Amino acid sequence: MVAPLSSSALPRSAGLDAAQKALLPHGGARIVVVGSLNMDVVLTLERMPGAGETVAASGLHYLPGGKGGNQAVACARHGAQVSLFGCVGRDHHGNTLRLALHGDGVDMDNVSVHEGVPTGTAVIMVESGGQNRICVVPGANARLELPEEALLNALGQADFLVLQFETPPPVVEQALLAARTAGCSVVLNPSPVREVPAHWWPLIHTLVVNEHEAAALSGEAVDTPESAARAGLGLLARGVRQVVVTLGPQGAVALGGPAGTPHVSLHPAPEVPVVDTTAAGDTFLGAMVTHLAEGCPLADAVSWGIHAASLCIGKAGAQPSIPLRAQVQAFAAARMEGAKA
Repeated sequence: MVAPLSSSALPRSAGLDAAQKALLPHGGARIVVVGSLNMDVVLTLERMPGAGETVAASGLHYLPGGKGGNQAVACARHGAQVSLFGCVGRDHHGNTLRLALHGDGVDMDNVSVHEGVPTGTAVIMVESGGQNRICVVPGANARLELPEEALLNALGQADFLVLQFETPPPVVEQALLAARTAGCSVVLNPSPVREVPAHWWPLIHTLVVNEHEAAALSGEAVDTPESAARAGLGLLARGVRQVVVTLGPQGAVALGGPAGTPHVSLHPAPEVPVVDTTAAGDTFLGAMVTHLAEGCPLADAVSWGIHAASLCIGKAGAQPSIPLRAQVQAFAAARMEGAKA
């Protein structure tokens, strides 16, 4: 049995504290996110174990996560009004996730509670260099159902719909078709990567992929900005309006513009200490789509995303590491001053 959850029924004690909330901007961007909600079980260790090997972990933490939740939080912390469609179990993890999202000001009137399935869980191993390996148990995410009327109403007022692949394909397709009906632009992050049906491509406004996803979808190895641009051009040819390929420490390549003559731009990433790369991609996407919704050109929005992700990887955890807009502004300004000096 699935029951809707009203955000008005939740206390306001989780998520950001009062000082952080005071820093939240109040922009005009309106974004709908359909996606996963997971409790992240984070293990910190010196190095990853090999096959059949046991290693000691130095820490164990339970932190709010899931790509849908992370992207919703990233949009909210950059000033967007966010409506989230997702599903959790009626358990302690589900309650913790709801409290954290509510604390960030995310509208959860369309987050459902499933009575017979536990909340989704992700086990994340983070080694000393900041790289991670993630295994996801979908749980309630696999039972997500979208109320059509509520979805169309939300999309009719939104600038963008954000989707990922941690929910069932029929749910993604329903959301894509609803966005077309409502006239709402779609940002798709096809992660974890799987085949994209041919009839989905024209429904996507902006495709955001990392190098592994770009390679899997394009059939071309992607490990440099040049190869990312080639893969991106191939994906544009399938009917997408814009493509962004993120390359970790190499930055990102953005492709968009008039059909047949797309503009390609490279956006380097600053060199920063890496603590944990978890949620870096979600942070990038949230910052980028919020600025797109505010009318920023793609290149400027991508630069915002890179600065936000650079701050994210300097802290541990998924949602705890997602920076506020004011923090990203200060970081970008400091880098500009440093470049002038």
